Amino acid sequence: MPSFVPVSHLTRRHLIFPLCFVLFEFASYIAHDMIQPGMLLVTSEFNVGPEWVSASLTAYLAGGIVLQWLLGPLSDKYGRRPVMLAGVAFFMLSCIATHWVDSIGQFILMRFLQGSSLCFIGAVGYAAVQEAFDEALSVKIMALMANVALLAPLTGPLAGAAFLSVSDWRAMFWLFGAVSAIALVGLWRSMPETAGDRSASISLKSLGKGYLALVRDRQVMGGSLAIGLVGIPCLGWVALSPVILIHDEHLSRMTYALLQLPVFVAMIAGNLTLGKLSGRVPIEQPLRLAAWPILIGLAMATLACALNAHSYYWLTAGLSLYGFGTGLVNAGLYRMTLFSSGGGKGSVAAMLGMVSILTFTLGIELVKSAYFSGGSFWFSLVNLVCGLVWFWLVKSFLRERARRLAAQPG
Repeated sequence: MPSFVPVSHLTRRHLIFPLCFVLFEFASYIAHDMIQPGMLLVTSEFNVGPEWVSASLTAYLAGGIVLQWLLGPLSDKYGRRPVMLAGVAFFMLSCIATHWVDSIGQFILMRFLQGSSLCFIGAVGYAAVQEAFDEALSVKIMALMANVALLAPLTGPLAGAAFLSVSDWRAMFWLFGAVSAIALVGLWRSMPETAGDRSASISLKSLGKGYLALVRDRQVMGGSLAIGLVGIPCLGWVALSPVILIHDEHLSRMTYALLQLPVFVAMIAGNLTLGKLSGRVPIEQPLRLAAWPILIGLAMATLACALNAHSYYWLTAGLSLYGFGTGLVNAGLYRMTLFSSGGGKGSVAAMLGMVSILTFTLGIELVKSAYFSGGSFWFSLVNLVCGLVWFWLVKSFLRERARRLAAQPG
């Protein structure tokens, strides 16, 4: 197993790896967010209804589950670097192949294949970043990386609306492939190897035993579920806002895109605040601070929609406040969950990714059903329930973390 000492002081040389990794992450996210303004064009071309709009994101997230169980242990054994490079290359090719789809089924299949990029990001890339840098620096870098990744939902709808005015939706996927190709070259040149133990077993029996131990670990499961739940209102908004704003409220694609800005600018502000707090306050403190904007924002959106089902400005305002809180949460909670178990970090990251993405996928389908059954009020109410369950899980997580730390010798 290679000897790798985590970096505690960031230099330009060390920065190249997370920058190239986040460029790939950006490419995988923009491949969804930029196409969103054109999803009604996709469904129209293939003669299907607007309910297929959210199926694109559902398929993408489902693709993000299928390989995590294998990729994490595989990277524990053979190293993060070769597995990560293979994933970036596969994503690039699947984007290019989307140009030739000729039915909604083929389009959803390609979205599923592209979604496998989430497996490599979660089970391999994030673990490598956490291993490459110490706690304070890794939380700061993950928060800054999240800001770059948030440029996808922030700029994607605007860029997609502008792109569709000069070209068609198929041409977008060539752009996604080109961005991922640049990331592939950068990672090949800069990614360090932080893992790799050829003696580790990846037999089905060994993997099953390892994952069963993780399923029984309350910290791993509680943290993973909490990460998934806190992301559902954001992903539900990404998936359904074209239907809510364009199809039902009859707003233009550009107005729809502009209404994405406050939500994701607020998330970026939350990430920047987390970056400032990292190393200055205990890692648990931002989670406690985040509970206020998350719960108040989701409650505000629910109340506004209860009073007026068409109050999309108040819905956006509530989700923006929630977004700020979400920005404070994820990097620290991910770090604490990943290191709450003594198992291989690739396996823990894979379990974390599978549970959180499965939660995302089921949550999106739930908010979709809620919206099509009861409109924006039920959409917001489901989001609020997710926030309340998240709050309960985080309180339990922090109590158990304090108990385990107190039980440690010395």
